[in-house]
Amino acid sequence: MKTLLENLGAILVLLGVVCLAVYYFGVQVNGLLAASLTLEVAGVFAYILLNKRS
Repeated sequence: MKTLLENLGAILVLLGVVCLAVYYFGVQVNGLLAASLTLEVAGVFAYILLNKRS
């Protein structure tokens, strides 16, 4: 469980990248861009906050 929490930020950033790839190669809906932005920002903050104490 601790390993998952340490990698949560990176996982969220990767999910944001997947959303961008789906937007670029597939359906171009603005909701995917909003979801990607949200995941990227949340991932960066989660990575910083969760790995700050280690």
